[in-house]
Amino acid sequence: KRSESEYDRFGAAHSSTSISAALGMAAARDLDHKNHNVVAVIGDGAMSAGMAYEAMNNAGHLGNRLIVILNDNDMSIAPPVGAMSAYLSRLISSKSYRSLRHVATQVAMKFPRPLAQAFKRAEEYARGMITGGTLFEELGFYYVGPIDGHNIDHLLPVLRNVRDAKSGGPVLIHVVTQKGHGYSPAEQSSDKFHGVGNFDVVTGAQNTKRSNAPSYTSIFAKALIKAAREDDKIVAITAAMPSGTGVDQFAVEYPERCFDVGIAEQHAVTFAAGLATQGYKPFVAIYSTFLQRAYDQIVH
Repeated sequence: KRSESEYDRFGAAHSSTSISAALGMAAARDLDHKNHNVVAVIGDGAMSAGMAYEAMNNAGHLGNRLIVILNDNDMSIAPPVGAMSAYLSRLISSKSYRSLRHVATQVAMKFPRPLAQAFKRAEEYARGMITGGTLFEELGFYYVGPIDGHNIDHLLPVLRNVRDAKSGGPVLIHVVTQKGHGYSPAEQSSDKFHGVGNFDVVTGAQNTKRSNAPSYTSIFAKALIKAAREDDKIVAITAAMPSGTGVDQFAVEYPERCFDVGIAEQHAVTFAAGLATQGYKPFVAIYSTFLQRAYDQIVH
């Protein structure tokens, strides 16, 4: 929220909006002939939404100076990180490497166009093979990482290199972190600390009042499981909210008939429609506020 910090320049509701908003700010900066940096931070979960890739695709096309920090705390994207990875990240983000790369690119442009393009692709793929960032390079981003986000000695030099770089174009810094790092209860049960109330600091136990009455979520889950036992065409779909919707309980009983599509509500609804055309009976469990994103798909 912008009211919480002077460094929060945009108020977000749904996830996956940061790159789009930051790109708009970067475009405005360039129209105003200013030279400050614009930084967007996005999590690996939020990167599963199509909007993030729409923004990255547009950023690569526009070529505005933009820094995106990918906070990857699920280890779903990153290869192992360590000293060698940190060294490579410092190297490819350094001024000397980027200057050498610029000179090499200028030289390559003296050759016939097919050769120049081949050189560019070879350099990008070689760097991508080392760092794992080929996907982002294809979208037009200069990829740096992965970096251990908990090792400040590794992280700060990379951030400074990217901050001070004079070359244009979008840059993505891939930072690997651990949910709840340094606090054992949160490390062991990261999903329980996504949103918390009062809790015991020593044990991590949350002081929540439990009702004797069953929740709507548990009733829904049990009813869906019961129906699925009688009808093998019933499937369940969630958009990155399995525990909040009760679909996780369905997944225990019928893992092959349960689909978590990530933060992709539009896809979830149309994916369900595709299943329905083939005779299946999909149940799409999405919070009402998130379902707003899929309204057009529901109408269609």
